[in-house]
Amino acid sequence: MRRLLMTAAAALFVGGAGFAADKGTTVELAGLKSTTPADWKEETPSNAMRMAQFKLPKAEGDADDAELAVFVFPGGSGTVKQNLDRQLAKFVEEGRKEKSDKIKVGEIEAAYQDVSGTFKKKKFPMAQDFTPVTGFRQLYVVFEGKDNKQYYMTLLGPIKTVEKHKKGFEEWLKNFK
Repeated sequence: MRRLLMTAAAALFVGGAGFAADKGTTVELAGLKSTTPADWKEETPSNAMRMAQFKLPKAEGDADDAELAVFVFPGGSGTVKQNLDRQLAKFVEEGRKEKSDKIKVGEIEAAYQDVSGTFKKKKFPMAQDFTPVTGFRQLYVVFEGKDNKQYYMTLLGPIKTVEKHKKGFEEWLKNFK
């Protein structure tokens, strides 16, 4: 029995979302793993749709930290274009800047969107009312894993803070193995 408990404890530490203080958190998606930068702080997901959530420390001069949320929907949530359009609609059209590209999550090609402007902060995703938050930016990634599930990642926060973490985010994506 003792051996079984020790094996289970070791599996929890090493697998899935194990945490090492100086090394970040290991995240597993679609059978692939990558370790986050050490300064990303893992949080309890704020809702059942999120499989992982992180707080990324704010840049000097910004009032807020950024948030990274990772979602998976086994049945998907529409086409890549529909997903990109939905993310774009989170920002007020006037003054909004958007760039779409491709990026690799490990060896898997993914859609990559970078949007900045005035964010429509809502109490819940489908709410009609929102509070406009100026100077926000979102990096969004959507891809289909080898397990045929669609995965989504949103890195959202003040423009300077998102810029501060952009390189680490892109490296984290590329390092999935």
